[in-house]
Amino acid sequence: MIFKTDRLILRPWTEEDAEDLFRYASDPDIGPIAGWLPHQSIEESRKAIKTYFFSRSEAYAVCMKTESRTIGAIELKLAGYTDIAQKDNECELGYWIGKPFWGQGMIPEAAQEMLRHAFEDLDMTKVYCAYYDGNTNSKRVQEKLGFKHQWTTEGIEIPLLNEVRTGHVNALTKEEWLTISE
Repeated sequence: MIFKTDRLILRPWTEEDAEDLFRYASDPDIGPIAGWLPHQSIEESRKAIKTYFFSRSEAYAVCMKTESRTIGAIELKLAGYTDIAQKDNECELGYWIGKPFWGQGMIPEAAQEMLRHAFEDLDMTKVYCAYYDGNTNSKRVQEKLGFKHQWTTEGIEIPLLNEVRTGHVNALTKEEWLTISE
């Protein structure tokens, strides 16, 4: 599937996205705040596309409509790909965007379309979204979208970074989304 917003195209990943993915995923301010290591090579980014993004049906490249280049990622993590959502009609929203695009409202724009897709097309009843302490950008996105705090967990092990963090989980129900989106 391909989704369009005012400024963005959300589309399935291709191997041709590896260079753009590496450009932003190699930035040390992107991955570690979300719990993953910066990419070290274009080949590593290509492998991530093949093994990670291709294997998940609701993983999309976030692309600029005007240039069609990949600037980030967004995904609805369905049952089996998330440890937060507990039912088949619940999922988890995940996202990141390259630093040059921070503060421009691109991820809230993309996430609004993903929420529409989750609730209208996939018939989800609840969408979760999480962030680690210190990730104020992600926290603000979730607040803008209407997510409400569910729980906080301390002592979450992040094996890729050899760290322990505090995580915050928020959620938005279909009923809440319908009220906000009207």
